Amino acid sequence: MAVHGGYYSSGISGSMGGPFTTYTLGAETYRVHTFLSSGTFKTDYPIKCDVLVVAGGGGGGGDGDTTGGGGGGAGGLVVSTSTIDVPSGTYTVIVGAGGSAGPASHTGPGGTGSNSSINFTGVTAAIGGGGGSGQQSVAAADGGGSGGGGNYGSAGGSGTEGQGYAGGSGYSTAVVRGGGGGGGASEVGANGTISVGGDGGDGIDYSGTFGTVGGDSGWFAGGGGGGTYNGGTTGAGGSGGGGAGGAVSGQNVGVAGTANTGGGGGGASTTSTGVAGSTGGSGIVVVRLGAL
Repeated sequence: MAVHGGYYSSGISGSMGGPFTTYTLGAETYRVHTFLSSGTFKTDYPIKCDVLVVAGGGGGGGDGDTTGGGGGGAGGLVVSTSTIDVPSGTYTVIVGAGGSAGPASHTGPGGTGSNSSINFTGVTAAIGGGGGSGQQSVAAADGGGSGGGGNYGSAGGSGTEGQGYAGGSGYSTAVVRGGGGGGGASEVGANGTISVGGDGGDGIDYSGTFGTVGGDSGWFAGGGGGGTYNGGTTGAGGSGGGGAGGAVSGQNVGVAGTANTGGGGGGASTTSTGVAGSTGGSGIVVVRLGAL
């Protein structure tokens, strides 16, 4: 990537909301401002930069008593590595929270993650990931990446074009029913099968562009894995912070999405009575400044 007009050290000292770090890529060293929570980005003069925006991941679906919950969809991912021109000023940064865990019943899906944004001209807000389904014959929630279907064959939600993919469907007829995996930033979630929860869709590795920021060594926006029922196999979480479906040795929530990746939460697994799902991972906003 071309040098962006210098290495910025003092002109953004008023920014708040996350740490400054540096990393070296090839022969160039970059400064990165990573927003792990909402804050402000301030520059005293015009700059050029690259931006990564990831929304909060969706919560994993609960399990009412007879099947696996669907995995939560990854938070939407928006990236600009074509050099954004940013005039001097103060800019609002919003880092979206992960979605809530799905209820321990057939009453609804996990919560949808919250949007993330930075109000630079030309940078689109990232859409929160959809929650995984835990309700019979009701589709998972739509989102950036979308939740997987839960019990009795409920469908996965639709992704947002350019930000994430659809979730897989839950299996419909067998006693051992797998929930669908949540959609990730780079692929759809897998469908649940007769005894296996679907894997969450993988996210994207941006460690070569933004360094190993965030909670999964530079990977972002993986979907949550689907749960199962009565001795099946749970789905794996997608690379990029997606949580796995709950273990099947008892009543188990799925694994939560990793913080600051936008990973979806894993769907619940159960052997008898209801159990709640898991929470989605919070999002992140990363601004990469010029090379030293």
